[in-house]
Amino acid sequence: MARLPDHDRQRSFWQVAFVLISVALLALLFIGLGVWQIERLAWKRDLIDRVQTHLAAEPVPLDTVFDLAPEDQEYRRVQVSGVFDHTAETFTKAVTELGGGYWVITPLRVDGGQTVLINRGFVPPDRRDKTTRQDGLIDGPVTVTGLVRLSEPDGGFLRDNDPQADLWYSRDVAAIARARALGPTARIFVDAEASVAAPIGGLTVVKFRNTHLIYAVTWFALAVLVAFGMAFVIHHERQLR
Repeated sequence: MARLPDHDRQRSFWQVAFVLISVALLALLFIGLGVWQIERLAWKRDLIDRVQTHLAAEPVPLDTVFDLAPEDQEYRRVQVSGVFDHTAETFTKAVTELGGGYWVITPLRVDGGQTVLINRGFVPPDRRDKTTRQDGLIDGPVTVTGLVRLSEPDGGFLRDNDPQADLWYSRDVAAIARARALGPTARIFVDAEASVAAPIGGLTVVKFRNTHLIYAVTWFALAVLVAFGMAFVIHHERQLR
């Protein structure tokens, strides 16, 4: 077999070296992404287990969860007592298993002067007006049982909340409190459980997408393919030499 001139062999060596280094870095990148997905898988499983435990527990007084970290607050079953202020309702866009409409967010005035926003449930567009749901306008002291939810700032997907126009695409507690001049307001809101009157509560969807294992397998498989490609390049270069 004829040998390549020295300058051609040197050029070929550096070309192969560049390819091998690039492929090795790509393999390391894929491995790193796979490891990251494994870590995310562990986090997601812990989250699901924690939330399922919260959902199965008996409701606790709302004020007992305020000192917890946010991730330990959400989806806890709580009870809070107070008086609804139906004059300060806020309607946020909602898409549910019942179709499109609104979440009815009603301030609950509790002892001590604080306000808690209660997502009382869903109403279709034709029941947004209070006169169509008089049976649901509860007067006097009431105890609400529901799930703690974290504030949803900034609006929905590609749609910002517009307090000036009273258009709401997410349940942004701070913005709603400012727009309604509610005064001191808890930083969370509560999704009320099902009730016999409109709004229709108990529609909270507690479902977490968990595809981290699939992604991890995909990244590791790509790393293996890249490793085979690197081995082929090395073998081919040795044969040429």
